[in-house]
Amino acid sequence: MQYPCHAPSSRSPYHIIYKSLIQGKYNLAVSSDILLEYQEIIEQKYSVSADNAFISLLKELSNVRFKTAYYNWQLIERDKDDNKYVDCAIAGRANHIVTEEKHFKILDTIPFPKVTTLSIDAFVKMLAPDH
Repeated sequence: MQYPCHAPSSRSPYHIIYKSLIQGKYNLAVSSDILLEYQEIIEQKYSVSADNAFISLLKELSNVRFKTAYYNWQLIERDKDDNKYVDCAIAGRANHIVTEEKHFKILDTIPFPKVTTLSIDAFVKMLAPDH
């Protein structure tokens, strides 16, 4: 599952994603390739120390599942680098990939392997206490 890589401010409408991850309200599948991309993004936007703290947190949480994709499905043609998320989701038997990237929508048209996408706002609604 792809999600905002930093801990949003508690004033952010997306803070619930981070908080729910910490509370174990959902499982997150990641691969070593995904962790490397998270590291790059966090280091660029914040710092190496923020990157180290976030990656350490992911490694400690029991609801974060580290997966190795033994097969490359190559379902996304527009940005082939994003196939690492699809392959990890399939290997981890994820219910959804949470993303705002429009080229992931092709997954909704592929009958097998079935991978569905959710927008970040739809995921937040799923996590909301009143849902």
